[in-house]
Amino acid sequence: MEFISQLRHTFASGKTKSLEWRQGQLLALKQMLEENEKTIYKALFDDLGKCQFESHVSEYGFVLKDIALFLKKTKQWAKPRNVKTPLLLQPGKSKITPEPLGTVLIMGAWNYPLQLVLSPMVAALAAGNCIVLKPSELSQATSNLLADLVPKYLDPNAIVVYEGDVAATTELLKQRFDHIMYTGSEAVGKIVMRAASEYLTPVTLELGGKSPCIVDDNTNIKVTADRIVWGKFINAGQTCIAPDYILVTPKQREPLIKALQLSLIKQYGHDPKQSPDYGRIINDRHFQRITGYLNGIEDKLIVGGQTDAEQKYIAPTLIFGPELTSPVMQEEIFGPLLPIIEVASMDKAVNFINDREKPLALYLFSNDELTIKKVTNETSAGTLSINDTVVFMVNSEFPFGGVGNSGMGSYHGKWGFDSFSHLKPVLHKSFFADAPVRYAPYSGWKQKAFKFLAKF
Repeated sequence: MEFISQLRHTFASGKTKSLEWRQGQLLALKQMLEENEKTIYKALFDDLGKCQFESHVSEYGFVLKDIALFLKKTKQWAKPRNVKTPLLLQPGKSKITPEPLGTVLIMGAWNYPLQLVLSPMVAALAAGNCIVLKPSELSQATSNLLADLVPKYLDPNAIVVYEGDVAATTELLKQRFDHIMYTGSEAVGKIVMRAASEYLTPVTLELGGKSPCIVDDNTNIKVTADRIVWGKFINAGQTCIAPDYILVTPKQREPLIKALQLSLIKQYGHDPKQSPDYGRIINDRHFQRITGYLNGIEDKLIVGGQTDAEQKYIAPTLIFGPELTSPVMQEEIFGPLLPIIEVASMDKAVNFINDREKPLALYLFSNDELTIKKVTNETSAGTLSINDTVVFMVNSEFPFGGVGNSGMGSYHGKWGFDSFSHLKPVLHKSFFADAPVRYAPYSGWKQKAFKFLAKF
């Protein structure tokens, strides 16, 4: 692909290593967003039915916040980082120098089609890379908009938007990159990793999975319900870190279900279909996939279940006690269905989670310090969030990433800068005082001296 050769040529010129170029590209991206705010909101609405508030909080404003952070911190993060030099290497100096990787591929997901492309790009730009952006073809309006805007504002010799379907993406993955970042499903993540292995290309994979939500007996049930409903049903449940199912004890089951029902009414009204704040499913295929989870479990529905294929609408739906072997409990839902599973105790809840693949996010609602300590110490997840859902993403001091099947690598803030950099160790030795202890011929005193010096 000729454009990749052009990107490699640009990188080889050293142009992107300049801090002035990096800052200039970040400012240009900020300008692109600010001058096209309304157009961006419209594209997100066309793709997913997102209201303006939700689009701002979870996409547009999120990226602007990232840009502001990197404009402030890139100069500092790009500086060599001095580290200790052991006595054996004296006289000398040791440092770690961040350097850009080269040409990187960023493959975004359709559920947050602006944020999941541009947020990684901010980090990759700040680190001094050339970039191929591959928006999801499913979020067509946003993909087309990025393909139109990016070359108008950013350096076209260093940043390219590549659109296309599965076949086009397959061809793209045959090319050699210096890093690939992919956000999406586990199945496609495996394809990306196999393609990357051809050139031993490092990857960052953000894959999702079934993120559990534990509700303890000792909790504020109203706030718990409000935060679960908000985190689950924003973007019509199409969020990789949304609570996928709830684990609750018999004592808390009925109070929780009642509180969830009240919260749904409070946030979306008696008919969420009429709510301007409730989104739609991305396309017909995903609509059919999600509604298929309802087959055979109609008697388990507490509230919701209404669908409209023409509008790609699925009501916020609460499900109690589905069979653990049913598809809704075996696959990542990625839609507005929320199963509730009764467990006898917090011990059982922890065992339930540990018997399954490690999730991208784990949520616990509890005021009990022993329970919090237990879940923290005895479970593994990409992120543990206590007494809230989803909002941990706002903290740029956190690395965001999965563990096990939910992904590998991380980004956000400095973690993103480092992910798109090679942290090159540099040792600078002096010619002064060259100790003969390491040179042959070896003797007993040299061995003793070496052992002694190696302690420091």
